[in-house]
Amino acid sequence: MGIQDLRDPLDLGRGYEGREFNYPYDNPGLGTAAVDWEERIDVKRMREERLAKAKKAVKDAGVDALFLFRLENVKYLTGYRVHDWPMMFFGLASSLLINGEDPYVFTMDVDHAKLRMPWCADRTMEECGGSLETADGVHNWADKVKELMASSGIKEPEKIGVDAWNQALIEELARQFPKTKFVDGQFIMLEARKCKTVDEVNMLKLAANVTAAGFQAGLRKLKPGVRECEVLGEIWGTFTGLGSEWTQCANIVCSGPYTAPYRRFTSDRLIEHGDLVIIDVGARINGYYGDFTRVYVCGETAKPTPRQIDLHVRNREAMLRAEEAIKPGALTTDVYNACGEENVLGGILGHGLAAAEPPYIVPEYMVPRKKAYVLEPGMVFSIEPYVGEPGIGGIRLEDNVVVTDNGMDIISRFPYDNRLLR
Repeated sequence: MGIQDLRDPLDLGRGYEGREFNYPYDNPGLGTAAVDWEERIDVKRMREERLAKAKKAVKDAGVDALFLFRLENVKYLTGYRVHDWPMMFFGLASSLLINGEDPYVFTMDVDHAKLRMPWCADRTMEECGGSLETADGVHNWADKVKELMASSGIKEPEKIGVDAWNQALIEELARQFPKTKFVDGQFIMLEARKCKTVDEVNMLKLAANVTAAGFQAGLRKLKPGVRECEVLGEIWGTFTGLGSEWTQCANIVCSGPYTAPYRRFTSDRLIEHGDLVIIDVGARINGYYGDFTRVYVCGETAKPTPRQIDLHVRNREAMLRAEEAIKPGALTTDVYNACGEENVLGGILGHGLAAAEPPYIVPEYMVPRKKAYVLEPGMVFSIEPYVGEPGIGGIRLEDNVVVTDNGMDIISRFPYDNRLLR
């Protein structure tokens, strides 16, 4: 069989074979249960260290407070998990972080939050779901926030960071805080989030392991005559069965002629014998995502063409060049240039993995605020080059890497299709 099973030895080249464990990021205890016989992911420590980083970012930015409406930021700050919607829904949950204080959580599920989140039970406020979609809702929310800030001695804040806006927020906050300068609160939070703690790295590794289990289930389903959506159904079902609370995107199973030009979603297309199949999926565990990509040939007896092999080899070599450039002190533009712009889709080679966050691996002309990120230990991101030719096929490969003290490590350890390797 061309596709290796996870039980087989992985002879996959640099980054997989003969690895040395890299402590502290290679904590072996990545089971899904709490145990008393070893140290595993310490979620209490993870929450506390995340909050400390956010507080420091607020202090460094010189803002009086942060208004947070993005669910990923509310979770990062407080640990709060809410009923997810696959779109921005203002008011489903929000948070107030006053400079130097612990955060407040606003939620419609206030009884649930107070009971199950004792670390912020006395700072949990009731809010109607979706209330921040209207001017009246924003008015009521801002009244509460002004009272909380006044109780902390901030009656006329000079500067407030806001991580997301809608028209109701733009108009009503300006009326409620006429002397306040509003700044980019999302940038402040991204600065806090860009480097991961040990527990966050291991949570990302756990998410990658669940993603690998979903991949394996999808490969067992992948046969000629099966629809793309059926393969994804197996993957998604495995994710959910292993505790995934959502996925990193709608997920992609893309086959045959749709691999070039690349159609980045899953359809009901019947996969044919010999088709190239791109699988790009990721589970989400406690808000942290797996997100990696492989390409397989459908059918145990199918053989790729020499030109398809050439494309796969070119893509993989580009990815390895980019990974070779990853080390502390390197610039994200160094990594991008090592890959080669001709091997990048849409101008972005990679991104952070707990939502789309820094560091972004983009060319110099796209660098946020005209400044490349300097890679630091604890940064975790994807590397995902693409090459393709209509009529031949497309190849998208993706690894998840963590910057370590000495270089980098790959946390998305899953095999390639041997038939596409030279």
